[in-house]
Amino acid sequence: MIEYDDFKKVEIRIGEIKSAQMIEKSDKLLLLQVDFGEEEPRTVVSGIAKYFKPEDLSGVQCAFVTNLEPRPLMGHLSEAMILGTHEGESFSLLTPSVKVAPGNILG
Repeated sequence: MIEYDDFKKVEIRIGEIKSAQMIEKSDKLLLLQVDFGEEEPRTVVSGIAKYFKPEDLSGVQCAFVTNLEPRPLMGHLSEAMILGTHEGESFSLLTPSVKVAPGNILG
């Protein structure tokens, strides 16, 4: 169990995926450009290529943890973490039920 104050430290925002592409030399990683309502989109590296075609992700809104320390993955700096869940061979992104402004905070 964690304290509520610890949970409040996690920043979860809605991001809109602007583009996605396979990362060279990887069969499971996608390179995403994600709009969080900031001046520039952020780069996010995510291991969801097994479940999604890059061209199907453009315009999709979903939840991301946005205040993690950026991390280098396969030569790219990942600046957030996409949130989703999987069961068996299926994977689901956590998406809002209606379109919202990129950068909206969950909570």
